[in-house]
Amino acid sequence: MTVGFNPLLRPPQARCHTERNPMARPHFRPSRAAARGMTLIEILVVLVLIGVVLGIVGGNFIGRGEKAKADAAKIEMGQIGQALDLYKLETGRYPTTQEGLQALVGAPTGVTNWNGPYWKKSTLPRDPWGNEYRYASPGQSGAFDILSYGADGREGGEGTNKDISSAQ
Repeated sequence: MTVGFNPLLRPPQARCHTERNPMARPHFRPSRAAARGMTLIEILVVLVLIGVVLGIVGGNFIGRGEKAKADAAKIEMGQIGQALDLYKLETGRYPTTQEGLQALVGAPTGVTNWNGPYWKKSTLPRDPWGNEYRYASPGQSGAFDILSYGADGREGGEGTNKDISSAQ
């Protein structure tokens, strides 16, 4: 019987693990510096980097939330505009500024052919910041204007406080 060379078998004269098994990797022995862990400076650098990343990401999400509210206000103004168009189709005119958006949920006095309510809910919607929408008829840019004064609830403003109009 012939025995072939097997590199996985240990020859009796082998002294270290690489001589016994040429396919084996040498054992990793960490140095004293690596064995003692991270220094305080290294930990602080990592924490600062994590803070910077969270600040950038968090700032982007906050800005998107306010933009989403402005977009929601525009969409809701479009829905109110559709209800106003239906009101006009049935009554022959848009509600006056004095009648306001309330004419969509309750019949104003003296209006014939009112077949509402034209708004699905029994209460009028509020803008995403909890303020009432402003209504004017006739409007400056059309038959009517619907306005939201933004986050601060006051006319004018910049950024998140900017007014949003149905004419935009």
